[in-house]
Amino acid sequence: MRTPPFLPRFRGRLHDPRTATAVGRWLGLAILVCFVTGVTSHYLQEPPGWAAGHLPTRPVSGYRVTQGLHVITGIAAVPLLLVKLWTVYPRLFEWPPIRSVAHALERLSIAVLVAATLLELFMGLLNTIQWYPWPFPFRAVHWALAFVIVGALLVHLAVKAPVIAAHWRRTPPPGARDTADADRAERRSLMLGLAASVGAVTLVSAGQSVTPLRKLVLLAPRDPDVGPQGLPVNRTARAAGITRDDLDGWRLRVGGPQPYELTLAELRAMPQTRVELPMACVEGWSKSAHWEGVRIKDLLARAGLPDGASLRIVSMQRHGGYGVTEMDRAYTRDGLTLLALRLNGEILAPDHGYPARIIAPNRPGVLQTKWVTRLEVL
Repeated sequence: MRTPPFLPRFRGRLHDPRTATAVGRWLGLAILVCFVTGVTSHYLQEPPGWAAGHLPTRPVSGYRVTQGLHVITGIAAVPLLLVKLWTVYPRLFEWPPIRSVAHALERLSIAVLVAATLLELFMGLLNTIQWYPWPFPFRAVHWALAFVIVGALLVHLAVKAPVIAAHWRRTPPPGARDTADADRAERRSLMLGLAASVGAVTLVSAGQSVTPLRKLVLLAPRDPDVGPQGLPVNRTARAAGITRDDLDGWRLRVGGPQPYELTLAELRAMPQTRVELPMACVEGWSKSAHWEGVRIKDLLARAGLPDGASLRIVSMQRHGGYGVTEMDRAYTRDGLTLLALRLNGEILAPDHGYPARIIAPNRPGVLQTKWVTRLEVL
């Protein structure tokens, strides 16, 4: 059947399977990295029951690396996806649009893959600046879309396997050598331009988690050096609803076989431990800092739990998420897990959780609870 005259005709060299395959290799790798690091983040935030007592606390900067890589790769995937769509968009004007049931299923899987990937990247980018203009929960939808993308991608790869294999390392026939050389030159220019764009967006955004690139954070939504006591703040004391009366009347309540309460002065009189640990947030920024406070294991031992226990940590905050969090016993047993009272040699600022907050190794920033008032044994 002839193509109707109202449809455009494309004569560009690079709208071809070879170019689509070349770009698709890099985009597929980016999606794989985002998926694996995203699963890691979800595992640490909501560990399955079988992982109780076995969450990894080492390396201490593990979450900083994986979540930083997650956001860096997600940003780098934007130009990769746009170029991939550019190489294949003439397929939108195929005629007839559907040739068979198998062809219809193929096009449907591609539509799902493209739509889900665009939405996933769009939501992820807005999450880095903590802007949520949609009525549904970000984390649950972001998590579900990841599996939709992987499923649709596997279907797409299965359907396109013969084409991908044919163009992975295609050698042109002798008679087509001149045309192939011209195509190769244009394709090389496209790939060099794509590599430059990916490198550029990475260099000017990765500095929020990669220290050597700190001075190049032109497009990063967060500068890790900006904030009270040299550390950024996601939620201020005012935004959390913390009042002066809350701080003046603060006491720490610890549950257990031998429950007790402590004033701030009594807490400061206990043996203090100093550690260097990173604050690593799901938005992609991270920075190491010096923390000083009482080890959680010492607080639990005083409550009659020398072997540690899983905890429910309750904050004084009235607004915002993660006012109540849970801590696995793998963390409470670790000597680096503190109820911190000082940051970088100074008493905690109110925006950093004064009078006491949690800091633990290899733990997402959203679970490093601020303004802690109760430790409840689970």
